[in-house]
Amino acid sequence: MTAEPARAFPAFAPRATRGARGRTWWGRAWTDALEDSALSGEPLRKGRAYAGSGRVGPITVGPGRIAASVYDADGSQYETVVRIERLTDAQWDRFLDQVAVKSGHLAALLDRDMPQELVTAAEDADVGLLPGIGDLDPDCDCPDWELPCRHAAALCYQAAWLLDADPFVLLLVRGRDEGKVLDGLRERDPSSRAPGSPAGAPGAGGGVAAREAYRAADPLPADPPPVPDTVPAMAITPPPGIPAGALESLVAEAARRARELLDETHPRSPAGSPSGG
Repeated sequence: MTAEPARAFPAFAPRATRGARGRTWWGRAWTDALEDSALSGEPLRKGRAYAGSGRVGPITVGPGRIAASVYDADGSQYETVVRIERLTDAQWDRFLDQVAVKSGHLAALLDRDMPQELVTAAEDADVGLLPGIGDLDPDCDCPDWELPCRHAAALCYQAAWLLDADPFVLLLVRGRDEGKVLDGLRERDPSSRAPGSPAGAPGAGGGVAAREAYRAADPLPADPPPVPDTVPAMAITPPPGIPAGALESLVAEAARRARELLDETHPRSPAGSPSGG
């Protein structure tokens, strides 16, 4: 049985609660879903304070769940989980089709950005990436009756910070990690290569290492024969009225100037060696 993918994140250091709802539009959409579903504003306020004061321990993100220990001021520890429904295989197929239809979508994801256009296209294909009202299911072993409690609220706010930094965290909690997402995209276009992936890596169909390309290239052509320093004698019939000696001098001067220009644009190498890199 294959273990499900999961990512562990170290605890956040204390920080100002300003921006606790998320910096990015998708991070704010996550906390909007939390706040729109809350039965009371007080645990949300306390949750933001807990998130900012570093009361949330290391966070584990896996398919369908985000979990962490959360601590009260007296040191009491509570195990908190926020669950969200995974996408089905059919929904993943439709989502990956939307990513693949425009190369900029994948480039944005790899740049840790979530294009609104992609989320809208996914919604049009009946794939909801971002949670809505009631989609976040908090659970905590504390005695509080609120839904969410302050501990679950704190975890949700810090989860938004993780989403801000990396939208692949959202895809993971929806069921698939970054590697599996990229594998699915390569299956749709085996000849494509994800931006930023090294040439020769698995799935890098269009890439060739520079060293290999250099070895496979045809050798550079040999230098053209050198221009002689002296102009060979020429049999020139001058037009009427122009002395033959004057015309030969003009031809010799033109040849000399041409040689100088050639040397400036195509320097001659030592004998027997190529002149280009």
